[in-house]
Amino acid sequence: MRFFLALALMACAACSPAAPPPAEPAVEVAATPGAAVTFMAPSGNIGCIYIPSGGTDVYQPAEPGAELQCDRAEPEYVRVVLPENGEARIVQTDERGCCSGETIAYGDRWAEGPYTCDITDAGVACASAAGHGFTLSRARADVH
Repeated sequence: MRFFLALALMACAACSPAAPPPAEPAVEVAATPGAAVTFMAPSGNIGCIYIPSGGTDVYQPAEPGAELQCDRAEPEYVRVVLPENGEARIVQTDERGCCSGETIAYGDRWAEGPYTCDITDAGVACASAAGHGFTLSRARADVH
């Protein structure tokens, strides 16, 4: 009896449809054009948002080109704005956007579009390809 049961199971297995081919590995999707990119320092006290040239659906930079904004939450809320082709400036704002996004480790560099930022335990120093920049830390906000 066991012999016939085993034979019947083997016959049914032969009638089953073939297994689907193995799935391809997922393809990583590049950043969406027109989408902002956010990142923050490991302390959670400094966070930045990169706005690509042309802006996003909800925000258009005041000047043409891309824009980088970095906020410091403590001890006093400060925002620094660095336009692609202009000088960095400290902006007074009631809007509190700090801090979210990917955490960039101390000693690492973040880069997107015309900007690079070095993240250290002393703060965040960013520069544009045009040569303007700023340094933001718990103690200071300097533009250069």
